[in-house]
Amino acid sequence: MLSSKPRAILIDVIPPRMENRVAERRIYELDNLTKTYGGIVVVKIVQRRALPDYKTYVGSGKLDEVIAMAKAEKVELIVINNILKPHQIFNIEKKVERDHIAVWDRIDMILKIFQKHATTIEAKLQIRLAGIRHMGPRIFRMGLELSQQAGGIGTRGLGETNIEIMKRHLAEQERSIKNQLEKISNTHHTHRTRRDRLGLKTASIVGYTNAGKSSLLNALTRKGAYVADELFATLDTRVAKLWLPQIHEDSKDSLGRQGTSVLLSDTIGFIQDLPPQLIDAFRSTLEETIDAELILHVIDVSDPFMHEKIEEVEKILAQLGVGETPKVYVFNKTDLKKKIPKAALKKQYKAMTPVFVSSLKGTGLEDLKRTITSRL
Repeated sequence: MLSSKPRAILIDVIPPRMENRVAERRIYELDNLTKTYGGIVVVKIVQRRALPDYKTYVGSGKLDEVIAMAKAEKVELIVINNILKPHQIFNIEKKVERDHIAVWDRIDMILKIFQKHATTIEAKLQIRLAGIRHMGPRIFRMGLELSQQAGGIGTRGLGETNIEIMKRHLAEQERSIKNQLEKISNTHHTHRTRRDRLGLKTASIVGYTNAGKSSLLNALTRKGAYVADELFATLDTRVAKLWLPQIHEDSKDSLGRQGTSVLLSDTIGFIQDLPPQLIDAFRSTLEETIDAELILHVIDVSDPFMHEKIEEVEKILAQLGVGETPKVYVFNKTDLKKKIPKAALKKQYKAMTPVFVSSLKGTGLEDLKRTITSRL
């Protein structure tokens, strides 16, 4: 059982020719994830190797070095910034089990953060589903180990029975969770169908985690969504109404005002190398984005890795099948940077109608509203 603030060693295994800047970003992001979880980072290790070690990913020599360091520093957690195969995690865990050190890969860390931040039934179900898909193969590996041990003493293989029981149990759990998520998804679909009948236009706020999506939703609509300076602060979809005046001459709302209302949705933030099973598990949450008529891609203009993060978000949008949906690039947090190359960014991302705002200070929001109006 980990303490509330576990001491952690972070390890990243990267190709020999990876640029230092990219390598720094990777370990920096894992550092942020660990701190968001509540861990205390003691040591960060970046290992360059052409191919990961088949048995332990990091290699036996490096692993012995890390274990010795972990003992000396009273470390409770080793986090490897990659997606490991079940046998690799299993082999590392066997080496450290006597020292009561937990071993996580990148997906484990993200799932642990999700578990801490989930508040709705839907989010909790989605996390359980992703966890089953991620942990299932490891559980089978444990059963296989029991099978091999039992087989060695001339018995039927106790582990073989365990594997069958585990597989059946996990399959039943996955089926039950999928059915529950399907019901929630159908409810969402009913709400969206009703909005379509009422002629309500929809725009979805997306972006890299911690780019300021929830802050923007609050600034535009006074929704009151939870905001924190950490990764994956919110996991649930929030929908709020935004009034856009004078969208066209003959448009009036139910009160007779010139203009119309647009529904804005804000959902889970994206991150580098977001595993496909997590995207699939959160598909019902992401349906608001999939069905939106306009996407507001929120970008932290003060982030030194801004352009790389834009690419990461665009990759995930393409995976969701919304790569061609009309977009507005909302460069947020302008209050955090003195010199912003607005002319260059407007030229580079001209097709995305760039807008510059500060959700915190409230600047640029009227310009954003006009842009949303023109794009819709």
